[in-house]
Amino acid sequence: MKPSVIPGFGLTLGYTITYLSLIVLIPLAALLLKSATLPVDRIVKIATAHRTLQALYVSFGSSFIAAIVNVVFGLVVAWVLVRYKFPGRRIMDAIVDLPFALPTAVAGIALSTIYAPNGWIGWFVGPNGPLHLGWTIAYTPSGIVVALIFIGLPFVVRTVQPVLEEFEQELEEAAATLGANRFQTISRVILPRLTPAILTGFALAFARAVGEYGSVIFIASNLPNQSEIAPLLIIIKLEEFDVPSAAVIATIMLILAFAMLLVINLVQTWARRRYGDL
Repeated sequence: MKPSVIPGFGLTLGYTITYLSLIVLIPLAALLLKSATLPVDRIVKIATAHRTLQALYVSFGSSFIAAIVNVVFGLVVAWVLVRYKFPGRRIMDAIVDLPFALPTAVAGIALSTIYAPNGWIGWFVGPNGPLHLGWTIAYTPSGIVVALIFIGLPFVVRTVQPVLEEFEQELEEAAATLGANRFQTISRVILPRLTPAILTGFALAFARAVGEYGSVIFIASNLPNQSEIAPLLIIIKLEEFDVPSAAVIATIMLILAFAMLLVINLVQTWARRRYGDL
């Protein structure tokens, strides 16, 4: 057996378990125990309340739409950054990481300013703009999707980009030599190899969007049963000193997010087995 750079298995495994327990498992267990202090009928009442269900629908629905959009356009951005050489490419590559470093409140203020009815983009696509589209983005559920797209884009780009950099272009040339057109090359050669990375990027963007709070509250109207997200509802419950209700809603979010990520990971595992050796 080759010697390891770090200490032995027992020491490193013990450290890993301790670290994960202190940072992840114990706080989540405390959340579940706090929810369990309520009677079952009270938990069911909170979980099935119309406001709770609508807030969860807005959070998870908007996150799903934003993750889908980020998969499509994040793939395009990653392709351009990897496959083309042009002036300012490194600057564009650095701009992709801005949502990582930018405080979410600053992002929310900037987005609400631009997409407001009197903002640059909001006026342009609004009823009084030159296009006369009549769109209202800020202070609507559409604004929530825009904010979630903003904070989730880097996850898709940075997940797909390394795979594209290692992709052998000889496979594309071989496909063209065998008579494949561009659509066949993309659908049968490129996308299968990128599928695991795309699913990973989707999962990361979706998980990040579900828990987003700072940027959303500035661009959404935050109206109950319309554009109120679940994290905001949890904050409201905490401000009302209703900690058990906030814990119940947070637990529901935890269970739903875990279930969806589990399904995505299973699909990702299948994709790796199916396309990993192509």
